[in-house]
Amino acid sequence: MDELEAERRMTQVEERAKSNTHRLDKLEPIVGEIHTMSKTMVQLVEEVKHTNETVRDLDEKLDRMDGRVDMMERAPAEDLKNYKRVAVTAVISTIAGALATGLVTMLMHI
Repeated sequence: MDELEAERRMTQVEERAKSNTHRLDKLEPIVGEIHTMSKTMVQLVEEVKHTNETVRDLDEKLDRMDGRVDMMERAPAEDLKNYKRVAVTAVISTIAGALATGLVTMLMHI
């Protein structure tokens, strides 16, 4: 390898080094932005996890409230059933008492 060939190869290496330096200079801000976006994504994922936990807790509370509301809605109907039962029993008892009184009165007159 002669001196001219060595100088030519050295020039090519220097040009390649400059080209690589320019390419790296262009890529550094992009790499920095990618790191920033990665950190932001990690934060967003944490916030989504927290939101999901909150929604799950609210769902459980809503389910419990649903059960209590159902019980509250059924209570008047059950009360009405009980009132009807008491009224029918009172009417039947009154009629039976009147019949028994009438029967006893008739037996006493015989």
